[in-house]
Amino acid sequence: MQAASDSPSRLIAVLAAGGFASTFAGRVVEPLVGVLARDLASPPATVALLSTAFALPYALIQPVLGPVGDALGKERVVVACLFVLTLALAACAAAGDIGTLFGLRMLAGAAAGGVIPLSLAMMGDRIPMERRQVAIGRFLVAVILGQLSGSTIAGLIEGAIGWRGVFCLAAGVGGLGLLGVALGFARRLRAAGGRFALAPALSRYRAILRNPRARVLFSAVFVEAIAVFGIFPHLAHLIEARGEGGPKEAGLVLAGFAAGGLAYSLAVGLLLRFLGQTRMLMAGGAVSGAALMIVGLAGSWQADCAALVALGLGFYMLHNTFQVQVTEVAPEARASAVALHAFSFFCGQAIGVAVLGLGLETLGQLPALGVCAAAILVLGLVTARRLARPG
Repeated sequence: MQAASDSPSRLIAVLAAGGFASTFAGRVVEPLVGVLARDLASPPATVALLSTAFALPYALIQPVLGPVGDALGKERVVVACLFVLTLALAACAAAGDIGTLFGLRMLAGAAAGGVIPLSLAMMGDRIPMERRQVAIGRFLVAVILGQLSGSTIAGLIEGAIGWRGVFCLAAGVGGLGLLGVALGFARRLRAAGGRFALAPALSRYRAILRNPRARVLFSAVFVEAIAVFGIFPHLAHLIEARGEGGPKEAGLVLAGFAAGGLAYSLAVGLLLRFLGQTRMLMAGGAVSGAALMIVGLAGSWQADCAALVALGLGFYMLHNTFQVQVTEVAPEARASAVALHAFSFFCGQAIGVAVLGLGLETLGQLPALGVCAAAILVLGLVTARRLARPG
């Protein structure tokens, strides 16, 4: 029987199982901020930092997991990470206080950090560059559906099964993802692995960071993550404060972002044909900036939902282009290059929550999101110019 990774379509299907599980786990907390704040007697602003507790370890583990994946085998690392993620999610359901929940979310974030970056590196290894953006776009369907399901289902069913039940469900999804990836890569997992050595890993990192194109890409996703994702954990509280609902409405608003990303994934071939990568970046920055301004106006939750659909479309026009470019920065050490890329991106996500929280307190919703809108618009224009130059 042919190994799963020998066929691009089968490779994407196997990796999609893990990608779905990891993003489902990352998004279940955001609609529950108000409920967790009440049940665990913590301020909403503190509970919102559970997103940072997931994103920051996700980022910090990247410099370790990248070279480990290059040395020991990317498939082995992905399976091990999904195993730890499933256990951490199951333990979250039993957490008795906010401190314990923070610790378990940190463990879950570190484990999730080995799934999508190494999946992208595997696609870079086995799918030709001319087919890679469409292939990664198809993989993103599963990633985005995980985001969509995580935020939407958590908001819709929390009233019936409670937040502990939501974490049990997330653990079940993690277990299914682990099973799918382990079975898909069974033959490769039985093969002999390599050996990790620190000196070659550091040498690869030095070479990658000397590449000007890599530095542009790493900086771009850092700024992108702050501008786009900083507002997400605060949306539930903002909607509640306007008297427009709770976890259900917040979950639907957050689902809009995933729906926009899904629209991108389905249309990526057409967008590439008509725009090309350079104009894709410019258009992505403009669409994202306009969407952030609409959220800043603090209208209805329905308007926020529509704006997040546009934001999801614009964000993935930018981000998927960056992802494809980074898979060619260091073909001999793709896992390490993609890991640094993910490190920058999730550091931005982690910092963005605190930055937007401060901005909302000191400036207000419209000025704070106006700054984010300007940043993402400029980012699209600058990266379009810089990445149009030959690598």
